[in-house]
This record gives sequence, C-alpha cells and structure tokens, in this order.
Amino acid sequence: MSVVIRLMRAGAKKPPFYRMVAAESRRQRGGRFLEILGHYNPLAQPFELVVHKDKVESWIKKGAQPSEQAASLLRSLGISTHAPKTGTLVKAAAGAEVTAAKPKKARKAAVKRAAPRKVSVRKAEKKTARKTATAKKKSAKKA
Repeated sequence: MSVVIRLMRAGAKKPPFYRMVAAESRRQRGGRFLEILGHYNPLAQPFELVVHKDKVESWIKKGAQPSEQAASLLRSLGISTHAPKTGTLVKAAAGAEVTAAKPKKARKAAVKRAAPRKVSVRKAEKKTARKTATAKKKSAKKA
C-alpha cells in the first residue's frame, strides 16, 4: 500500500486548520492516518507551519509521496520532497560503472490481449456516437 503525506482538514466550518499526516493513499482526506507530522494554520498572519522534520524525512525515505500542497509547504521549509535514489552508480576500480543496487520490483512488460475485450452493444453504440460527435466538432472548427 502506498503512503502519502497530505494535509488533513480540521477546525470549524469557516476557519480551516490542517494537520500534516502520513496516510495510506486509499484513505479519505479526513480519514484514518498513520502518523501526525505537523500542522498548518493558513489564517494566522504570517501563516503558521510546524513540522517534525525528522519524521517527515523518515517517511520520505520509506517512499511516501507528498501531495502537491504538502510538497509546496515542505519546500518552503527547505525539506527535500524526493527520496534518495536506489541503484546509484558507483565507480569500479577498473573504471567501469556498476550499479550498486537494483530496484526491488522490476516492472512487468505490457501484455497485449489475445482477443479484444467483449463490450456490450449499448457501450459500443455510445462509443461510436461519441466518435461521430467529436468528428463533427472537429470538422465544424475547421470550417
């Protein structure tokens, strides 16, 4: 299961307050989380941002991906949002380059189906109707 660092909304109806949390990617924005990493108050002037740097860095090293807003806030504090790369190049004694480590899971090559998927008549009709509608729009734009 992939882990994300995201902002979880808290606070009352109008004044928002956010917690920066590490959560599973399938969970809801305000749902269950793994750990609280800090908090963010956008209404304070200047905005208030408190982050446990060591916790955030440990989650990023484990492979957690920060959301766009969380990454932006972390960059403002000078925290790197990218995990260190595995499989870095190391110079061998003879001058040849050798990879130190390989990624855990190699990606599988895309497999083509022997036969196309079966599609219901209704879906096939809708698909052809969409294609003709887009073709008409394109021809209308050209004219």
